[in-house]
Amino acid sequence: MKIILIQEVDNVGRRGQIVNVSDGYARNYLIPRKLAMPASAANLKYVETQKLNWAKQEAKLKDEAEVLAKALGDVRIAVTKKVGEGDSLYGSVTTMEIADGLSHRGFSIELRKIRLEHPIKTLGEYTIPIKLHAEVTAHIKLLVQREGEAEAPAEA
Repeated sequence: MKIILIQEVDNVGRRGQIVNVSDGYARNYLIPRKLAMPASAANLKYVETQKLNWAKQEAKLKDEAEVLAKALGDVRIAVTKKVGEGDSLYGSVTTMEIADGLSHRGFSIELRKIRLEHPIKTLGEYTIPIKLHAEVTAHIKLLVQREGEAEAPAEA
C-alpha cells in the first residue's frame, strides 16, 4: 500500500515521503497512530501545502537538538553494578539506567534515543551515542563501576 508519512518512522522514511509498505502495517499501525495517511490525490495535495510548515518545524527541531547535543557533550554518568569473577557484571547496563543517570543531571531523554550497539557487561568507560535528531547525535561518557567504589564526578 502506498502511504504518505506524516511523521518520521524508523526504518521506513521521513516526514512527507511517499513509501510502499505492507497493507497490514499501514492499516494496523501507521495510519491509526497518525504516523501516515493513504496516498490519495487529496492527501498528496494536503502534503504539498504542509511541506513548507514541516520544513520550518524540522529546522527548529534540529536547532534544539544541536543545542542539547552541545550540552550533553560534557556529561559523564557513573553506574554501579554488582560484579562477578573477571570483572563481568551480573546482568548488563540498560538504557533505562543511562536515562535515569541523565535525568539526575537534568536531561530528559527518551529511552529509544539511547543507542547501545551491544550490551555493556564489563567494567570500564564507554562512549554512548544518543540520537537526538535524524542528523544530530550526541555522545556521553558512561563509567561502569563496581558496587561500593566512590562515584566519579558528575561532569568532566
